[in-house]
Amino acid sequence: MSNVCLRTGLGRAENGAVRVRTLLAALTIAILCVCQAGGAQNGDRDSSGLARTSANAPPPELRIDINHASVDELMKAPGMTRSWAGRIVRYRPYRTKDDLLERGVVTDQVFERILDYIIAHRDK
Repeated sequence: MSNVCLRTGLGRAENGAVRVRTLLAALTIAILCVCQAGGAQNGDRDSSGLARTSANAPPPELRIDINHASVDELMKAPGMTRSWAGRIVRYRPYRTKDDLLERGVVTDQVFERILDYIIAHRDK
């Protein structure tokens, strides 16, 4: 009878250890997934944290802010049409200028034409 009790007691201790290991493994996987998702969000940024633009882009203070500019101000970007500018205004706000593509506000061709001339300032 004492053998049965000892075996039962050890079995419970082993089950508890297995549960703890399983819980730690699941927690580790969850943390790794969160870290990987955070890295993927910033994967398209250079080391300064700004979205990439070409070397001939105007300085940031001369770019058109897609979160605050009027349709007429957006029209100053080369290749911009009134209908594309209206769509940009209609679907505000944007976190980055890449949101224009990700949300389907403009086509790839339009985005390539205006990429160097726009910026997305967020309200503070």
